[in-house]
Amino acid sequence: MNTEESQQVLLFNEAEALIESLRIFPIKSIGSSKWQKQHEYIEKLNMQALLCASSQEEEFVKESLITLDKIPCLIADLISTEVWKDKIFNIVFKTNFKPKTTIPVYMVLYHEATVVNLLETVLFHKESLESSGDNVLDLLDYCYRKLTSAVANNNREFLEKSKAAQNDGNSLEELCAQQDKMDFEIAVKVISILRYLTDALDCLPLSTPSRILNTHNIPCLLVELVEHPPWTRTEGGLTKKYIDGKWQEVSGPDVLQLTKVEGQVWLSLYNILMNVECVKKYDFNSFNKAQILKLRAHMTEVLLDQLPMLADLRRYLEELSMTDSLAPERSLVLEQLPEIKERLLQENEGKWHAIAKHQMKHYFDPSQAEIQSQARRLADTYNFDVMDSLLTDVPKCAVCGAEASKRCSRCRQEWYCKRECQVSHWSKHKTVCDMMAGDVKP
Repeated sequence: MNTEESQQVLLFNEAEALIESLRIFPIKSIGSSKWQKQHEYIEKLNMQALLCASSQEEEFVKESLITLDKIPCLIADLISTEVWKDKIFNIVFKTNFKPKTTIPVYMVLYHEATVVNLLETVLFHKESLESSGDNVLDLLDYCYRKLTSAVANNNREFLEKSKAAQNDGNSLEELCAQQDKMDFEIAVKVISILRYLTDALDCLPLSTPSRILNTHNIPCLLVELVEHPPWTRTEGGLTKKYIDGKWQEVSGPDVLQLTKVEGQVWLSLYNILMNVECVKKYDFNSFNKAQILKLRAHMTEVLLDQLPMLADLRRYLEELSMTDSLAPERSLVLEQLPEIKERLLQENEGKWHAIAKHQMKHYFDPSQAEIQSQARRLADTYNFDVMDSLLTDVPKCAVCGAEASKRCSRCRQEWYCKRECQVSHWSKHKTVCDMMAGDVKP
């Protein structure tokens, strides 16, 4: 078998079959064995989509999702998981629930990140957004919620919370800290999705621009992300930026180098403010105008060298500062509204505690035999050769964080720089290692 074949997660026919089987699960069925199987399918589709995109090969996962009209299904699945996290996980966390393993709960928490990642990959193409139909509005509202949460929350605390949870030894506490970290990473992915939405305004539902501009006032939200970016922090006089999935120290000229997420914010602003139809519909009241004009202070020559098209935006902002704003143009278009989240909330109103109790009893506290079976399926789902091919950085030691060259030979999950680190970590790693290697005894 050649290298390219060994790095395939799915063949075209396999991917098509998995996509055709995708369906929307009710909130009460999240975590069930059938739901877990679909999660595994989406994990494989996500890895294959990333592999095709990174190697610039035919993106057959994207094509099948469009042909079989399954992108709306992914969006609905994403929002169902968001509602579950908000309503059910909070109840589970507040109980004295102590399962034998937290893997089933973690799988649901991680599911949201997987779906977001798959959508980020396939929605790069305008035809994918076109095939989403009215569900685009639900996706837009989801993006808005995630970004406002990123602005409102002190994301700088999640590393400290994670360390505290690990020291505490409470597995649900650790899951809660991991959820905070995943929410931050999801917000980074969401910026790309928002940029794709602003790229494709001409082919989205008619009420999309109005919802972007006046319902959510996304231009001002983007200005806030430029002014106070959650993906940049200063600690002890050192500047760090979130780049390629981790915090990296930057200094000197590198501080002014745009990261991918920073570039996406500026491109989203450019798409909105340089769109004539959007400008006509936006309410440039005194507050909005003042916020938008704050961008001028950030539009340096270094920025324009990296994104030359922003020179047009800078000229527009100068003109805006010297003119009186006109009242927004009002149209008599029947406004479409997002439906998925509202429907889920109405269908399950008053049932949240009953659903949580049912899931803790039947889905989230599996027997030893079920744990072993689930671990084997997960090991089969994650093609480590493919995952290694997608890594852009040298692996880090699970103990000391140094560059690692040795991997656990049983589960292939953890990396170490030397044998001493592996030995010292064994007491913590053994349970997961046994499950992933299939050595758990019922």
